[in-house]
Amino acid sequence: MNLTFTTSNTASSTSGVKLMIYAPAGLGKTVLCATAPAPLLLSAESGLLSLKKKNIERLYGANNPDICYDIPVIEIKTVDDLTAAYNWIITSPDAQQFQTVCIDSLSEIGEVVLNNAKRQVKDPRQAYGELIEKMETTIRLFRDLPNKHVYMSAKMEPSKDEMTGVVKYGPSMPGSKLGNKLPYFFDEVFRLGINKDQQGVEYRFLQTQPDIQFEAKDRSGSLATMENPNLTYLFNKILGD
Repeated sequence: MNLTFTTSNTASSTSGVKLMIYAPAGLGKTVLCATAPAPLLLSAESGLLSLKKKNIERLYGANNPDICYDIPVIEIKTVDDLTAAYNWIITSPDAQQFQTVCIDSLSEIGEVVLNNAKRQVKDPRQAYGELIEKMETTIRLFRDLPNKHVYMSAKMEPSKDEMTGVVKYGPSMPGSKLGNKLPYFFDEVFRLGINKDQQGVEYRFLQTQPDIQFEAKDRSGSLATMENPNLTYLFNKILGD
């Protein structure tokens, strides 16, 4: 058996940053793609109005070198679309121009997979089993893309600990099992939130550490508890550039 050797520094620098960000609808998960280096968006969401240039400029200003004001988009309407997009990314020379693959959103893609499975089987339990299998395979494929950053978004939902009664928020997926498993696939899991400063001006932030109410983690150890929602900035900080 031939063994392949590398080092931790080499592996981390060539694999890219793989992260998931969750938030309620309408808070800005999609527009975060504009802050990623050379992004390609795989969109299963019905509307992309948040990515209109004037909206991006309102949030991040005009002529910002970290911002992409016109993002290439592949529309994802079926699981086959997602598979075709993955194959194109790993084989096409044209895909080399993209540094970041953004999937918006895992929750929506999960609904597509589940609805398709329900039409093909009589037992709903079988449909949910197919959902878990297909989504876990898809997440691993994109998560393990070499030499690419990967950003996946998800909706947010509450879950209640029956022992303590504590309600904690995390990423949402159809069914009761897959959502709880999502954070284990990623080194970086953040919550996108919104707050107001002392003057009453709203600002958005990324929570990188867990608390009693929200799921989050940062395995890089490079980030503050609250960070600026700019993916280029975060990738550089995580990789130590």
